[in-house]
Amino acid sequence: MYLIKRKQELNPTVTLMEIAAPEVAAKARAGQFIILRVDENGERIPLTIADYDRTQGTVTIIFQVVGGTTMKLNTMNQGEYIQDFVGPLGKATELEGIKKVAVVGGGVGCAIAYPVAKALHERGAEVTGIVGFRNKDLVILEEEFRGVCDRYLLMSDDGSAGEKGLVTDALRSLLEKGESFDRVIVIGPLIMMKFVCALTKEYGIKTVVSMNPIMVDGTGMCGGCRLTVGGKVKFACVDGPDFDGHEVDFDEAIKRGAMYRPFEQKARESACNLFKR
Repeated sequence: MYLIKRKQELNPTVTLMEIAAPEVAAKARAGQFIILRVDENGERIPLTIADYDRTQGTVTIIFQVVGGTTMKLNTMNQGEYIQDFVGPLGKATELEGIKKVAVVGGGVGCAIAYPVAKALHERGAEVTGIVGFRNKDLVILEEEFRGVCDRYLLMSDDGSAGEKGLVTDALRSLLEKGESFDRVIVIGPLIMMKFVCALTKEYGIKTVVSMNPIMVDGTGMCGGCRLTVGGKVKFACVDGPDFDGHEVDFDEAIKRGAMYRPFEQKARESACNLFKR
């Protein structure tokens, strides 16, 4: 059992929890994830490690309430216990040799982008953070990003936070002005990552994406998280979650992701009915 030491609502649909998990915290690195079960009858879901404190033995997770399990998790409070909390899983983000980087995050994907930006900042890299949200009410981790970025560009679809536009608009503006980066690391909705990769391909900039498809076991056995990368089948849980963005078949990934929406809707409705009893 794993104690919830802190709970914080970041926006109406996104919640942060700090979990006492010293064995996970001792080995966690930026880019990795955990798999948890809320209770003994719960399903297994993957969540990225948003931060960790080796001294305190805690791991921070940030999740969006989209399905039955995240709804159930969101009803839990500080002082309560999660059944299972397994990790760290996946390969950590490769940071070696990066001196100048653009870390691009979209929506709740910023929870994954932040620890990467933080790790690079701690290694002395020059970090440009470009983050995008639909509107000001959905902005998360702004102070945290500003603390680890040499330059922080906030974009919103409606202009209510930062500059009006998309993350691709901000990145293109920098590139057109002659900015160069050793690497672009992008994390967010599939469609956003697809268009960022199309842009960076024009400029020949190596681009890494973090993929988060449906997972069950996190060990590569179920095959649920399979992707096509460079014409070959890869598993996000063991081969990733980071991949060369210019080799990912985003159209296939988007199509596969859409297959599960009816099941998520059904699980959400079931959870809502359960909580009303």
